[in-house]
Order: sequence, then structure tokens, then C-alpha cells
Amino acid sequence: MTQRIPRISLEQWAILQAVVDEGSYARAAEALNRSQSSISYALKGMQEQLPVEVLTMQGRKATLSPAGETLLRQARVLIDDALSLEYLASNLAEGWETEVRLAVEAIFPTALLSQALAAFVPESRASRVQLIESVLSGTQEALLNGEADLVITHRPPPGFLGQPLLDVTFLAVAHPEHPLHQLERELTHHDLRAHRQFVVRDSGLKRRQDAGWLDAEQRWTVSQLSTSIQFATDGLGFAWLPYEHIRGELEAGTLKRLPLMEGGQRQETLFLVHADRNASGPATQALAAALQAAGWRWRNAISSCRTT
Repeated sequence: MTQRIPRISLEQWAILQAVVDEGSYARAAEALNRSQSSISYALKGMQEQLPVEVLTMQGRKATLSPAGETLLRQARVLIDDALSLEYLASNLAEGWETEVRLAVEAIFPTALLSQALAAFVPESRASRVQLIESVLSGTQEALLNGEADLVITHRPPPGFLGQPLLDVTFLAVAHPEHPLHQLERELTHHDLRAHRQFVVRDSGLKRRQDAGWLDAEQRWTVSQLSTSIQFATDGLGFAWLPYEHIRGELEAGTLKRLPLMEGGQRQETLFLVHADRNASGPATQALAAALQAAGWRWRNAISSCRTT
């Protein structure tokens, strides 16, 4: 004989959850804006269909049975999923994107990116963020290939306009015990040529670019900025590295600025670029606003430090 499968609606599970959470039929009815009799009727129908008792009354307080606790624990997941679907449908009806694709150059300060994303979360309506971390032309290609809705790049590609976001300062550095520091004088580019330089490989496939001074005879090319920092910290060579990424190493004394006669410090301006500003949905616009606000606060903080 085939066992009958109970047909319990999601609404009934939601009513059971309300009764348990509120502690009584009366308070559950008030919370759900329903009559107490409809609450009782729904739970009576549920209990008649289920082969186990889920709810008992102790005086005027509704209490779950052990079986009821197990069933409600699973039902809460279903109820949350259903609410999420309703929320998503509402967002889609208002034009909110389910995902925003953001391509960011590796030199962008990680702390600033984290601040911007944290500010975006309350406005995001649960929109996902797909983060593409790239180097030089790799960021531009993400834009040109339609793989990103927003990019942070040092050079907007032809046909695109960008809004300046912040300046990134690069410093020529090496370990304090590196031979270049042992010269104990101002250095020229001729001094650098005989030593190993680390550069980060352009992540683009079609329009690869070179950046910075690249005349060292023993140049090593790596794929990650963190690798270049680690190699320089280990004393294997020198590199121009973004200040915000090596602040800790400079303060700890594991990296030290090279006393170059010229070119020891340079700046790159990073721009925020929309793939199509007119077609940008509200989630993309909200993330762009969070990035712009974070960049503005960052610039102000730097200006304040310079004036104090």
C-alpha cells in the first residue's frame, strides 16, 4: 500500500513559524494580520495531514514537539528561500541587476576597494559582485570584450570617458641590505641596470603594455603584484611598487626607498569607467557611487595628512 504524502503549503509552515516565534496563536495572528481562527484552522489542517505531532499547548503557550523542531528547522530554510525569490522578483521588476561585473587594476588599494564594497552592500539589494583583478591592458580588454560593467583603469580605452578616481604613488624600493643601498649615495639609472628588477606582467592578451622603467638587464616578470613585493622583501631585487600595497613593509623596515637622483617616485591616475553609462542599471550606478565616494574620502585623507 502506497503511503500518502502530506500536502502542506508553504503558508502553513509560515503560520507555524509565526506561532512558535510569537509564542501564542493570538500574537501570531496579530503579526500576520490574520484572524486567530484562521491561524487555528491552518495548523489544525497541517496536524491532520502530518503523521507526527508538531505543536502542543502548555497553558496558553504553543510549544514544538521534538519532531516539530526538526520539521520547522527545515521549513525555515524554505520560507527564507521563498522570501528571497519574492525580493528578487521585485528587484528585477524595478530593473535591479542580479550581478555587477567590476574589473580593477591590481594597483588599486585593496583597503579602499573593501571600503567601497562595504558601503555598497546596504544599497545592493543582494546583487552579486563579480570582481575581475587585472593588470594594465587586461582591465581595458574586460571593458572592450563586454566582460565588465565598470572598470578601474589607468588609461580609458579609445571611445570611453573616465572619471578620475585617485592617484596611485609608486616608489622605487629594495630590501635595506640590497647592494644598491650599500652604495650609500644618490643612485642613477645606470646604477640600476646591473641589478634585478621585478615587473608585473600585463594580463591582457591582445594589447599588452609596458609601464615604468624597464632597462634592467636582469628583469624578472611575474604575474602577481604580491609576488613582486615578496621577492623585493626577500632581497632578490628592486621594483617600483604602489605605496599603499607596501606601507606595512616600509614601516617594518623590510623594504626601503631607493635614493634615486630622479624617478624614484611616480604617480598613475586611476579612472572609473562605465561600459555604458546610459544603460547602467541601479546596482551598477550604486556601486559606481560607492567607489567615487570612497575615492573622495581617500583623497581628502591624504590631503589632510600632507597639511598636518
